[in-house]
Amino acid sequence: MNDPLGPITSLPGVREAADKARDALGAVHRHPANRKGWPTTAAEASVRAARASAVLDGGTTELPRDGEVHDPILSGALRVAQALDGDALATSITTWLRAPLQMLARLHLLAAADIVDDHDRLGRPRTDPGVGERLDALSQLVTGGTHVPAPVLASIVHGEMLALRPFGTADGVIARAASRLVAASSGFDPHNLGVPEVSWMRRPQMYRDAADGFASGTAEGVGGWVVYCLGSFEAGAREATSIADTARES
Repeated sequence: MNDPLGPITSLPGVREAADKARDALGAVHRHPANRKGWPTTAAEASVRAARASAVLDGGTTELPRDGEVHDPILSGALRVAQALDGDALATSITTWLRAPLQMLARLHLLAAADIVDDHDRLGRPRTDPGVGERLDALSQLVTGGTHVPAPVLASIVHGEMLALRPFGTADGVIARAASRLVAASSGFDPHNLGVPEVSWMRRPQMYRDAADGFASGTAEGVGGWVVYCLGSFEAGAREATSIADTARES
């Protein structure tokens, strides 16, 4: 049976970039601070990822001193981050691998609760032609329909969610969370220590241009997006290393 994503691994630079991304995250997990203290560093990575993801969707990174988050985009991103951290991560992974669409609906409920006026729309994909079919195809990939390297699958899921915009609100936050779910559930980044979101936040136009290339569907556009994401995983590993270094020194 042909792998629908198989040809992507043959595009220029993909396999090499995937290997580098995997090696970089593997080194982070072997960092002395992460051998036993990974829950602490994972929690910090989770917050950094949420803040960066919120900015990419037009939110703020500012965490108020009173503890109450007033920006609806950031509050949603933080709720999503909580679902992918600590004890909650195992439950989210189980749901993701068994029923990806159910998990995406839950992520939308968390991310968009303060954004959507009609709460009956929370967790419900758009009914536009093709949306349901593409979500079903994505679900099949996540549940064993492809054997491409996990970093590549994480990149494809991310790009497809951005291109499809299945819910019409908070889609960027959900797309980046879905990428983290692939990384964690596949063992590529089992504790979600990496923070690629920071590199995407620092160069938002590059991120959007690469995503547009993926949405074009051309081999050049898709390959460019995947290689870009794989490089971002490497950058996210460097961010994770800085978190671990700080934790070890404290």
